[in-house]
Amino acid sequence: PLPPPLPKKQLQRAESLPEQGPFWHCRGDPTPWVGSIPPPHPQHEEGAPSSIPPWDRPSWGSKKPLTKSQSLGEPVARSSPQKAPSPSPAELTFRTADGELGQLLQPLESPAGVCGVVLGCQAAALARLSARIQEELVGPEERQQLLEAELAGKSWAALSILAREPCCESRDAWYFRVGFTFEQTQLVLAAKVPKLGCASLGVQSSLGAHCSIQRLIGRFTDHLPWELVLPGSPGEQSQSPSGEGPARLAIRPVLQVLISPEVPYETLAGFVKGSHGLHRTSPGHYERLACLLLLQVCMGLEHLQEQNVGRGDLCPENLLLVQCPCPPRSQQGKEVSLSLPRLLISSFFKVKGKQRPCSTSQEQDWTEGLAAPPSPVADELNVGMLIYQILHVDISLENILGFRSKRLPEIPSLSIYSTGLKRLAMLLLHRDPCKRVSIEQARSILQVLLWGPRQELFARSKKTLTLLRSWVEVKRALLLLKFAENSAGAGASPGLEEWLCCQYFKEVTEHTLYQVTQALYT
Repeated sequence: PLPPPLPKKQLQRAESLPEQGPFWHCRGDPTPWVGSIPPPHPQHEEGAPSSIPPWDRPSWGSKKPLTKSQSLGEPVARSSPQKAPSPSPAELTFRTADGELGQLLQPLESPAGVCGVVLGCQAAALARLSARIQEELVGPEERQQLLEAELAGKSWAALSILAREPCCESRDAWYFRVGFTFEQTQLVLAAKVPKLGCASLGVQSSLGAHCSIQRLIGRFTDHLPWELVLPGSPGEQSQSPSGEGPARLAIRPVLQVLISPEVPYETLAGFVKGSHGLHRTSPGHYERLACLLLLQVCMGLEHLQEQNVGRGDLCPENLLLVQCPCPPRSQQGKEVSLSLPRLLISSFFKVKGKQRPCSTSQEQDWTEGLAAPPSPVADELNVGMLIYQILHVDISLENILGFRSKRLPEIPSLSIYSTGLKRLAMLLLHRDPCKRVSIEQARSILQVLLWGPRQELFARSKKTLTLLRSWVEVKRALLLLKFAENSAGAGASPGLEEWLCCQYFKEVTEHTLYQVTQALYT
């Protein structure tokens, strides 16, 4: 006879099988939400990022077990309808609807969470303001691309010569002001005519757009027009622009011509040479200008390093100065030397010429460090020499070699920036390559010299990451208030210096400030 049947055991499927979605965890407590703003509603597995495994996803809401009437294939009924995702702090504006603000603020249970939202809004506003000022300085990118396409295939015939003499002469090129009609507007551009003996400029066309890098929007090869005068060239004074006389029968050379939207008015060498009086009468203003110019050099060099491109002859004669589109209202009517110009790195090659023979192996080591492109120490050494040259302190390769085992030339203390610039020059020209600061670190030191934190911040409080983080957050808020007050009143409109300041507070962190202040104030 068959044995009696065993009693059937009731099986609760919700307890024997794991639930789907982000509500299930292998073991341990649910993963807490990192941040101040949790999502306002639970997210299901199909909406979660694929890179987060189920056991690492946060658990919000309570589990709802399956009833006996539900089979495994049937979906679990949702307790509430799907809500629209709440906006992020970067998306908030003054016109954001209160309904969306409510979704963002409802999960916040402490003032710290609201503070996080406010800080996020400030960082996003600063980034938008920085992008807007940059567009005013360099022009919209789409317009530059359209202008570059319009200039393709054009030559001297499509350009109008605005001046016979060059507006600027660098070590490797002449610059002429030319006009070009684009979208029913007469634009003033710069025609760059490289000097004989200079290498090719093909690498310059592949560089990305940057505020401190000369941009090329056209190129062609053609005979140089008779209307243009090349200073120092033999026979230039005897040529007749009207075409009269036998001189007109001569053929002018065929030269490569490059078109740039930035028209330089001077080189850094000319600016330094003509600013002895300004440095003597207004040392604080001049040395602040020096810090801002050096900051632009470092930012341009950082961009070249990211592009894996070596700079060429980095010297004051090849650093171009360009007047900003419209000076701030507070500086209108003042001399050009008192306003901050844009600085452009224009040389991405080495000028061909005979190098001075090295008398010692030590000197040869330094010469190779200065000349080898792209040497990892060449930029640091050149920027260190630029500091002395801008501050009107005589220095050369021989000076550096002579003081390599002694002391560098003394920089006089004329303003609050003198000590910091002296310290930066010493760190860039250190005899031990391992102790030299990088261009990125030099840029950060210059930013601290310009906008703080200054050493008196740590006079009564110990330097900590918390103190530096609080300083950044307060200064960022005060900077935005300054822009708001100036826009409502008759203050200065944002210009190049304001853009550089925005770049600093947009990216700086308390960890960077801790390292920089250690190197600068120790």
